Amino acid sequence: MKYNFDEMLDRTGTASVKYDIRKLVFGTEDVIPMWVADMDFRTPDFVIQAIAERIKHPVLGYSIRPDSYFEAITGWLLRHHNWKVSKEWICFSPGVVPALNVTVLAFTEPGDRIIVQPPVYFPFFGAVQGNGRIMSQNPLKLTNGRYEMDFANLEKQCKKGAAMIIISNPHNPGGNAWHADELKQLADICLKYGTLMVSDEIHSDLVNTGFKHTVLASLSPAIAARTITMTAPSKTFNMAALSTSSVIISNNRLRKQYNQLVQNLHIDMGNVFGTVASTAAYTHGDEWLAQLLVYINNNINLLEEYLQQHIPEVKLIRPEATYMAWLDFSKLQMNDQDLNRFLIDKAGIGLNQGIQFGKGGSTFMRMNLACPKATLLKSLNQLKMAINTVRKQ
Repeated sequence: MKYNFDEMLDRTGTASVKYDIRKLVFGTEDVIPMWVADMDFRTPDFVIQAIAERIKHPVLGYSIRPDSYFEAITGWLLRHHNWKVSKEWICFSPGVVPALNVTVLAFTEPGDRIIVQPPVYFPFFGAVQGNGRIMSQNPLKLTNGRYEMDFANLEKQCKKGAAMIIISNPHNPGGNAWHADELKQLADICLKYGTLMVSDEIHSDLVNTGFKHTVLASLSPAIAARTITMTAPSKTFNMAALSTSSVIISNNRLRKQYNQLVQNLHIDMGNVFGTVASTAAYTHGDEWLAQLLVYINNNINLLEEYLQQHIPEVKLIRPEATYMAWLDFSKLQMNDQDLNRFLIDKAGIGLNQGIQFGKGGSTFMRMNLACPKATLLKSLNQLKMAINTVRKQ
């Protein structure tokens, strides 16, 4: 089946975060929203059909996650990431961000140090500081258009007694599909000093042409025993509203600690539609994902070529993974506030401000490329016209 990612869908009036709070986020509704990380593509037909089939039953009572749910997850991880996972390792969370917070609460104490590597997905900061922990930063280094980890500084941070590190793998917003040797070097340092590793791998399926995703916990049993892996079908299949994700823990003791807190908080039930949708996505989604990745890669190529030809002032950090583009606007010589207003008021596009992602994010913006080609072209044409006015000044 050929999927149509060029289709233009009107999402306004659907209680969409991306579209229906533009006035609140940007001060105007007159922007193309290319910020929050969901896609402007149809949720796959096999997911919608699974939900429609379940809703035919007249009772929506308490539900469990059946064997088919776990089999779909383990099958997907084996097929796509060569990672053999036991059903018993799979724990539940209503989302990766809630899981981050539960993990911090379950495995650390107030005042403990937790390492993050900015610029990085900003809910990491809240999971640390919002729960009374101390955030230790190991800033990434941008070298020849790709981010690198500062392993010397990481070892210093771990040696000081860091209880945990939270890793974005693949990296959001920089787009790194971290190499196995990079992850192995990080893990060796963490194992040496007893630092627990938490790996957010929600973008793991969205790896672009020429790259591959490496599951941190797949590198060795010793690394797996000290790693909490988080994943979900929400980014891959555009179903974030169904609030269903997996936390995979091979270590029996750590898994019991995690599950105990989830149960105490009464967030372990989930919802029946998240269960059936996840099962359908992971069972039937291989071809859909293959076509999606081709489309996103074409959008990345379009963006890169357009910037080089028409807007050389803006530099793309080409993503190896994710459908998010990390754009360097520093040549415009605007501060972050002025840059944001310029993009909203003059270019009519709404992006994520780089400063949200912490140190190293200043003068960057994050753009969502999971949209029809026509939407991307429209936004780029508007950006070009806006920057033309700056050139004439």
